[in-house]
Amino acid sequence: MAKFGKRTRAAREAVAGKENLSVEEAVALIKANASAKFDETVEIAMNLGVDPRHADQMVRGVVGLPNGTGKDVRVAVFARGAKADEATAAGADIVGAEDLMETILSGKIDFDRCIATPDMMPVVGRLGKVLGPRNLMPNPKVGTVTMDVAAAVQAAKGGEVQFKVEKAGVVHAGVGKVSFDEAKLVENIRAFVGAVARAKPTGAKGAYLRKVSLSSTMGPGVSVDLASANAE
Repeated sequence: MAKFGKRTRAAREAVAGKENLSVEEAVALIKANASAKFDETVEIAMNLGVDPRHADQMVRGVVGLPNGTGKDVRVAVFARGAKADEATAAGADIVGAEDLMETILSGKIDFDRCIATPDMMPVVGRLGKVLGPRNLMPNPKVGTVTMDVAAAVQAAKGGEVQFKVEKAGVVHAGVGKVSFDEAKLVENIRAFVGAVARAKPTGAKGAYLRKVSLSSTMGPGVSVDLASANAE
């Protein structure tokens, strides 16, 4: 059996036996028990009634969190000419074309979001096996393949979060920092849950939203009442 430190044991004891809390109660509990020496991320995990192996049960999308993520997002943009200049002016951290492709193929992936203009997709397509598993592949469905690269960069920097269901039917994301006000975290959480709820695929059968849990980076999970989490 794994041995836990004093802080970890205390955090686990604080949440023991507490289930299906309101979002407000869960956030307050998480903030009260986040004891790491850094500003921990508040993370959400949603269990969905889908099997993503079937195309009509895939869940993916994007949501702009009203209060941001608290994270400094590094953005890479595949573009040429005027569009490359637009991306740089909008605050993109890395802008390039074939040179950027070669950098990524060499194993250097120093960014959190990847955006591309449509004409660059033949180049970006060669990176599918590298970017795909990291959920970094540009995709028009989430607005990362676009001619409006400036807006896409600003959205990524401003708190936009992408989500994609994993093999086990779970969606994970960071929805803020423990240093955020409780009300701002609650607002972000409900915005995220609402976006996932609206992304329900046509092939989903039975209960779609099955479980919502919250935790801090180093803390134990707390289960949240579905009705409280999904204000819609």
